[in-house]
Amino acid sequence: MALHEPYEKRLGHTHDFVVKYRFFSIEEGGRNNTPMQGYRSDFWYKCDDQKPNQLYMIWPEFLDDKGNLIMNKEIPVPKSGTANMWVINPQFRPFHKSKIHEGLVGYFMEGSCKVAICEVISVDGLRTNPTE
Repeated sequence: MALHEPYEKRLGHTHDFVVKYRFFSIEEGGRNNTPMQGYRSDFWYKCDDQKPNQLYMIWPEFLDDKGNLIMNKEIPVPKSGTANMWVINPQFRPFHKSKIHEGLVGYFMEGSCKVAICEVISVDGLRTNPTE
């Protein structure tokens, strides 16, 4: 079994926020199957000063139904559940800090395709994690 290396270990800080997510079905324009842990989708949410088609490098790290990090990289993640979210470029954290809040709706994106919808349920390290 291939194990996922937690982003907390790789990046040296906690996650920025948590979402509940649901991957779209094929009929809804989604994926054939769900991804594995380590999936690096882009993230999109509507905000006032956004450029057209602007995507953000904010990656999900999927949790199991007990809230534990899924470590096995070889099995698909659940179609719906919760995920820790990581702002990958720390210099963008100040931009997101004033915009991401509980209840915000966003999407996991693959190119211009929305493949999952999500809602922010907790803002955690976003306000205190490094900005450089």
